[in-house]
Amino acid sequence: MSIAGPALKLFTAQSTALKFWGTITPNLYKLALLLGRGVRPRQTDGKGEGAVGLFLAKKYLGLWAFVLGSVEAFVTIGAGNQAFAQEGATQTETKGNWSLVWSDEFDGTAIDPAKWSHAVDCWGGGNNEKQCYTDRPVNSFVKDGALVIQARKERRRGYALPVEQRTNKAAREQEVTLPFSSAKLVTKGKADWRYGRISVRARLPQGQGTWPAIWLLPAGEVYGPWAASGEIDVMEAVNLGEPCPACPGGVEKTILGTLHFGGAWPKNKFLSKTTPLVGGLDDFHTYTLDWDADKMVWSIDGVPYATQTPATWHADQSPSRPSAPFDQPFYLILNVAIGGNLPEGRNLRGVSAKNFPKTMEIDWVRVYKCERSHDTAACGE
Repeated sequence: MSIAGPALKLFTAQSTALKFWGTITPNLYKLALLLGRGVRPRQTDGKGEGAVGLFLAKKYLGLWAFVLGSVEAFVTIGAGNQAFAQEGATQTETKGNWSLVWSDEFDGTAIDPAKWSHAVDCWGGGNNEKQCYTDRPVNSFVKDGALVIQARKERRRGYALPVEQRTNKAAREQEVTLPFSSAKLVTKGKADWRYGRISVRARLPQGQGTWPAIWLLPAGEVYGPWAASGEIDVMEAVNLGEPCPACPGGVEKTILGTLHFGGAWPKNKFLSKTTPLVGGLDDFHTYTLDWDADKMVWSIDGVPYATQTPATWHADQSPSRPSAPFDQPFYLILNVAIGGNLPEGRNLRGVSAKNFPKTMEIDWVRVYKCERSHDTAACGE
């Protein structure tokens, strides 16, 4: 469901707002659930009710004004308070001069083929990952208003190379068998962006060997093959919930925000910054990248934790372009990998076969443009 500025600001609020009114007016709350197809509870622990988001289409505006009356004013106030802390809160909207230009709220019954494609291969990304990506409904589906990406413990056989490298018969005939299956969804060829705010609300899988990611790749390799044309990792995490003596509380809660750039492999370089995730691992959190010509800022639940500028990155092929390679359109990728060099080299090492399937849930994806020259500072941040 696509919701533009005024409607989104009006109908988005903290969970406490609706839960409060739902407590004192249970019949109106139930009526809202029936009439407003976008009013949906979010389970945070599989049992209790978590954050409730109001995502109503404009055609329900008059009905809500009649049914909920004073609630509307309360929700409007809540929608204006966007500076949520990480403690279980949810950044659901932006302030200032940001305009919503693309979104997926996953309110339908199936993945939207106009917005997403599936990668189908067992390539492993060059990282020695142990999953085959499929387009099967068991690996990715929409349920209860969320996109679900599910990694399963099962042997799968498929293409050894990604579609970009399957350019001849010999390449297409190369196959490999791996012990896990999962899904990778991409907007390539359907949507890409140069600068803006990319924001994703998600709940991440846990366990040794898990590697969920929200990331961006260039729509065109203007500066050359990977990583010369860049890669932007909005969020990566490995082995969440596993023992980590160096981590706060002794538990792995590290979130990574990373850039890849420089020359084509093996002359590539990267910059990575990390932060411990504040709040519960079982909760939904909002992962955001603010990106313009002068900087990139990574945030979790509205709290910035990392900044990179053109002074810290470069493109070997275009040293005279200060923002290169991150001055071109990029498309979005959502996936859960299992195994690979990064997770298998940390914590307990290797891949644990316990507690499969492993699931990443995505409540929504939203992309904004700043109305004032891509300057995030001018957009009220």
